[in-house]
Amino acid sequence: MPVADDAMPSRLNEMSTWLISQAALYGHRLLARALAALDASGYQYRLLAALEEFGPANQAALGRRTGIDRSDVAAALNDLAERGLVNRSADPADRRRNIITVTAAGTQRFQQLDSVVAEVQDMLLAPLSPAEHQQLTRLLSRILSHASRQ
Repeated sequence: MPVADDAMPSRLNEMSTWLISQAALYGHRLLARALAALDASGYQYRLLAALEEFGPANQAALGRRTGIDRSDVAAALNDLAERGLVNRSADPADRRRNIITVTAAGTQRFQQLDSVVAEVQDMLLAPLSPAEHQQLTRLLSRILSHASRQ
């Protein structure tokens, strides 16, 4: 019996690592496409999300909270500052550091991006019931929590 050229080896379809990575790639493509349509990036969303949740922070803290490399944090913050979405000010405790604060325009932009990210989540998880979505989130969180302790 002929096999389709795009048939995946069954062994791969039984490997959680393969399935997780393929689902992550699919989710990343969906998210990148949706954010690009708004002239935004995942880095910008992550930085604005951290500032919205935790308030003003220095660049190093933002990098740690978002998992973004320090040089990429600086470039993304430069872009956000040029767009008037964040402000930089000298840290009174250490004048060598900057404190990053989200502006009112940045809050509006975050809300817009957050809405798009929620839509992407819904698209990605459309085949799952709400209970399955919650279960998947719990399981993935447990895996990542375990990985962070390694």
